Amino acid sequence: MKIKEVIVVEGRDDTTKIKLAVDADTIETNGSAINKYTLTQIKHAQEKRGVIIFTDPDYPGERIRKIINEHVPGCKHAFLTQDKARAKNPHNKSLGIEHASIDDIRKALKDVHELAEPIQSEIGQEDIIQARLLGTNEARKRRERLGEILQIGHTNGKQLLKRLTIFQITKEQFDQAIIKLDQEEEDE
Repeated sequence: MKIKEVIVVEGRDDTTKIKLAVDADTIETNGSAINKYTLTQIKHAQEKRGVIIFTDPDYPGERIRKIINEHVPGCKHAFLTQDKARAKNPHNKSLGIEHASIDDIRKALKDVHELAEPIQSEIGQEDIIQARLLGTNEARKRRERLGEILQIGHTNGKQLLKRLTIFQITKEQFDQAIIKLDQEEEDE
């Protein structure tokens, strides 16, 4: 699978894993130490070929994603869940793209999202509460699975509505994802 866009990752191990999964070029941010030179490279890549931001599903990865978005608008985004990015060795608690399977990386890169200017969402806070995505014991687990189903990444309760709006998830898409989530829970 050849990727036209340049993929922005955090480090060398991520680049190695990406290149095992797809034919693509990468830019490494060197973790959260992203600097002006790297941002200039990303901006140039965005102008010439487009960019897919593919950072780790953790706080530093989200921080890098936010910094790039502020400086280089119009990038696409690929996401992995924390489960798919977790090291398989039980003694290693690390989290990162480099730990994901080749298939999960390919799927994430196939299901990229483009951020749009926020618009008024059809989905409200009441929908989120009614879907048990806030204020219940299972809310975190349900948000994680919803992020996986909709390919919008993991969010906390405060970020969820904003992420749904930014990625222009329709009420119909949201409702279908909740139905799927409820059916999966019934089947457990």
